[in-house]
Amino acid sequence: MIRFETPVRPAPVAPVREHVVRLHGREVHDPYAWIKAENWRAVLEDPKALPEEIRAYLEAENAYGEAVLAGTDALRAALVEEMRGRIKEDDSSVPEPDGPFAYYTRYREGGEHPLVCRQPRDGGEGTILLDGDALAQGHGYFAFGSIAHTRDHARLAWASDTEGSESYVVRVRELSTGEDLPDRLERVAGGLAWSADGRALYYVERDENHRPARVRRHLLGTPQDDDVLVYAEGDAGWFVTLGETRARDFAVISLGDHETSEAWLLDLADPEATPRLVAKREREVRYDVEQRGDALVILTNADGAEDFKLVTAPLSDPSRGNWRDLVPHRPGTMILDHAAFSGHLVRLEREDARPRIVILALATGEEHAIRFEEETYSLGMRAGEEYDTTRMRFVYSSLTTPGETFDYDMASRERVLRKRQEVPSGHDPAAYVTKRLFATAADGARVPISLLHRADTPLDGSAPALLYGYGSYGIAMPASFRTNILSLVDRGFVFAIAHVRGGTEKGWRWYTDGKREKKANTFEDFVACAHALCEAGYTAPGRIVAQGGSAGGMLMGAVANTAPELFAGIVAEVPFVDVLNTMLDADLPLTPPEWPEWGNPIESAEAFAQILSYSPYDNVRPQAYPAILAMGGLTDPRVTYWEPTKWIARLRATMTGGGPIVLHMNMGAGHGGASGRFKHLEEVALAYAFALASVEARG
Repeated sequence: MIRFETPVRPAPVAPVREHVVRLHGREVHDPYAWIKAENWRAVLEDPKALPEEIRAYLEAENAYGEAVLAGTDALRAALVEEMRGRIKEDDSSVPEPDGPFAYYTRYREGGEHPLVCRQPRDGGEGTILLDGDALAQGHGYFAFGSIAHTRDHARLAWASDTEGSESYVVRVRELSTGEDLPDRLERVAGGLAWSADGRALYYVERDENHRPARVRRHLLGTPQDDDVLVYAEGDAGWFVTLGETRARDFAVISLGDHETSEAWLLDLADPEATPRLVAKREREVRYDVEQRGDALVILTNADGAEDFKLVTAPLSDPSRGNWRDLVPHRPGTMILDHAAFSGHLVRLEREDARPRIVILALATGEEHAIRFEEETYSLGMRAGEEYDTTRMRFVYSSLTTPGETFDYDMASRERVLRKRQEVPSGHDPAAYVTKRLFATAADGARVPISLLHRADTPLDGSAPALLYGYGSYGIAMPASFRTNILSLVDRGFVFAIAHVRGGTEKGWRWYTDGKREKKANTFEDFVACAHALCEAGYTAPGRIVAQGGSAGGMLMGAVANTAPELFAGIVAEVPFVDVLNTMLDADLPLTPPEWPEWGNPIESAEAFAQILSYSPYDNVRPQAYPAILAMGGLTDPRVTYWEPTKWIARLRATMTGGGPIVLHMNMGAGHGGASGRFKHLEEVALAYAFALASVEARG
């Protein structure tokens, strides 16, 4: 029997300390504001800087959570073992050609971290360039960031994070010797770009509030303090990222918030280059640039192209007045991404929650699509490193079909399978069923649901269900193959993804209908999906476990407040639940860029009231709640550790029944949880064991 335990020691009780926010003629009480450390910036860089009182409280919460879940210890161990059994331990990616070499990653048997490797282009023995397992030794957390090689393949710039705070250190490796140069760049974010001659490296620097705000040029062999400032963004609400055009003539400095963007080009052949503006920023106009010869190919929503279109512009003057339609806007068909090759243009688009890849032959204007037969599936485009080629790569999977990597010849239309994801413990797609159904929201919107269950699962309303949701920032949840979820599905669960408003599964309007003043649609859509699963006989009220992370964790907090009776349990991973207080704190790394998504409650009384109406922390009420597991990371710069901590404290102090209410705080990781492919499974097993125990507790 899987059950929650009653610990000998009661749950921790957070001290209540009066703290009142007064704004727009209103008062909001925040009795647990003290949990936010005054030195939070220092904590992001060094977890040991956390004040002792807060550390002791978090450790007490972790101890209580382990005591509640002590009865699942054997189950968690079994879950880790079976999930690990589905991972090919000595796995390797398909090598990506670039000039004389092909680059790839692989894992060694038992290894936690990737090895970055290369081999001769036409095959042969591979060489390890970066050994993630060796580099991780001595660190509780380790993750690679951006990795970029020079055009002559002589050096490799590589970024790593050893705290989980996404503040990277960049080193440069001399590939002929395997040794790192003395150069060391700190507080780095985003991508890396080499100058054409390989003597200088461009990178994004974080500011004092942890925001990616500046681009600098580092000349090899010089100290970081001497690095030249190339670009500085003055708007605290805009983030800076760095990439390259596929033709590699330019680095692209991309700027933006959630509604507006701007790009600058940096000539990589000019060691003293200054950035050149593509088109000046215009509110709610977004664009991304690619280069083809002496022209740019631009993906944009300009001129009312709600679901985006592709335009061209001359490199000599790419301002808005010179944009000309190449692939016109088609309402309901959203263009997600594009890649320019010397003879072809590739775009990834989605219509009614189904993706497809479309190839345009630039010489003839003829285009064709790569299509698939399954009812619901995931498709990813990988353009590759090379520009003058007819080959592109894509990855296909579905909830039942493991990932398949194909090389596709855009001229001959030949498709070559390069790799099929192996499941060492075995996987029979025929043993499972995937399908799509629709829920009807209160306003009549049809909300897609992607489903997975075993073919022998009884569909009489008795099955438990895990319902996953996100619904923010226009991010769509793919119906892709997930080996881990089979551990629940094989135990009789129905797995469902609720493609709620706030994502872009049904186009850009699906996103805008789930943000700011329309945010409640996201929550109502999720509840409608839960009801639809019950009405269709897949499950029943009280047998559903809801799961979501980050902004999806906010969704979890909202539905726990508004429809607790539907759920046996809630798994909220790094949950963004203290929405109002976070949006009122302009010093936090993500707050100014988030105002276009949620509204600015500092300046707007309407936004203040709107956010207050749904912010999960502020709407905890005296009622019975389902079992709730909140998972956080101490060095998380995106959803700070105090958000789930405060939420759990207020839930326990306010609820009239139900539970248990558990906090799991990873004291050595950030937004992504534990690093290492096997270590991470322990957190997945924790969530799944909690889901199983939640259903069991409801009978």
